[in-house]
Amino acid sequence: MKNKLTIFLLLLASIFSKATAQDEPSLLDAIGEPTAEKSFAIATFKGTRLINFHTLEVPGKRSLDFRIAHRFSTFNDGGYNFWGLDGPANIRLSFEYSYDGRLNVGIGRSNLDKIYDAFAKYRLIRQGENGGAPVSVTLFSSGYFTAVNDANDGQPDVDKYAKFKHRVSNCHQVMVGRKFNDDFSLQIAPTLVHVNLAENLGDKNDAFIIATAVRYKVTRRMAITAEYGWRVNDYSSTEYYDSFGIGIDIETGGHVFQMHFTNSAGLTENQFYTRTTDSWGDKGFRLGFNVSRVFTL
Repeated sequence: MKNKLTIFLLLLASIFSKATAQDEPSLLDAIGEPTAEKSFAIATFKGTRLINFHTLEVPGKRSLDFRIAHRFSTFNDGGYNFWGLDGPANIRLSFEYSYDGRLNVGIGRSNLDKIYDAFAKYRLIRQGENGGAPVSVTLFSSGYFTAVNDANDGQPDVDKYAKFKHRVSNCHQVMVGRKFNDDFSLQIAPTLVHVNLAENLGDKNDAFIIATAVRYKVTRRMAITAEYGWRVNDYSSTEYYDSFGIGIDIETGGHVFQMHFTNSAGLTENQFYTRTTDSWGDKGFRLGFNVSRVFTL
C-alpha cells in the first residue's frame, strides 16, 4: 500500500507542476464542435464526468478518452487504516470514443462486483450563444454485467446468479444542463436504474433518481464541483443513502485531474445511485480521484 500511496503522491505532484508550468490550450475547447454558422456554449463541464455522475459533455470529433477512476476506503476507518488510504480501493478503467462529437460510446471494467459496462451517450440539443437553445440535452443509456461469484455458488437452488439475466442491469438518463456564464454550470438528470434481480424479497426492480451536478469555475483551469443523487422512490428494504460528492477539477492540457470526496464506493450508475451504503453524517466519505487522457485519432 505504501508503494501505491507513493505513486499517487508523485502523480499528484506531477499534475500540479504541469498546471503551473504550462499554458496549453483548453482540453474542453475540443469538446463539442462550434462552427462558423452556429455558435454553441462549450466546456459546460470540464469532462464527460463530474465526480461519479456523467455530464452532458462528449469528447470532440475522433477523440478517444482513457479514464482511470480510483476510490479509497472511508474516512471513518480511523488512523489504523490511515483514514481509508490503506484501502481496500475500488478502481474502474474505461475507454470512451466519439467519431462526430455528438455520439459517444464507451466500455469499462470495475473491480467492485467485477462489473463490465458499456454505454452510449448522444448530444441531442446544444445550448446556443446569443440565441438558440437555452439548454443542452444529452441522452444516456448504459448496461452492466457482474461477473462476481455468489458466495453460495455450488449449493443447489441457492446461487442467485444461476440465470444469466440475473447478472444484468441498466441505466437511462436525460441530462439537461445550462452554462449560465463563464463560471457557473448546472445539470439536472432524471434517471432510471433497472435491475433484473432485486436484492431482497419484495424489493422493486426500478429505482428513480434525480441527479444534480454543479460546477463553479475559480480559475482558468480549476473548478469546484458537487453532485447529488436524490432517490425518489422506496425501492429496497436495505438501508441506503443518496450519493453525494464534492471535488475539484484541474485541467492541464491533455489531462483532466479530478480529486474529490464522496460517500459512494461504486463506480457505475447501478452502484452509486442505488447502493451507496455510507453516510456523510457518520464520516462515511472517501477520497477519490479521476484521471482523463484524451487522444485524437
